[in-house]
Amino acid sequence: MPGRNDNGPEKYFGDREGTEKANYHIVPHDGDWALKLEGEEEPVETGGDRDQLVEEGKKRAGEHGAIVIVHDKEGQIENQIEC
Repeated sequence: MPGRNDNGPEKYFGDREGTEKANYHIVPHDGDWALKLEGEEEPVETGGDRDQLVEEGKKRAGEHGAIVIVHDKEGQIENQIEC
């Protein structure tokens, strides 16, 4: 998996979050969906069409070799897409 290391999740996410190499998450947000950059509170984009946000996340993540992590309505990880 791109960007994987053996330093544990805290180190891995801590090194990437808030940077251009951070992963993107599609998460439930106020009754809709949001595209969020790992480590950031504010969404990059919001909307009602999860598939559209997944495509936008893939585009953005692909520019930096990041991953799109898709969550279900309960916030659990449903899929991870390597870009």
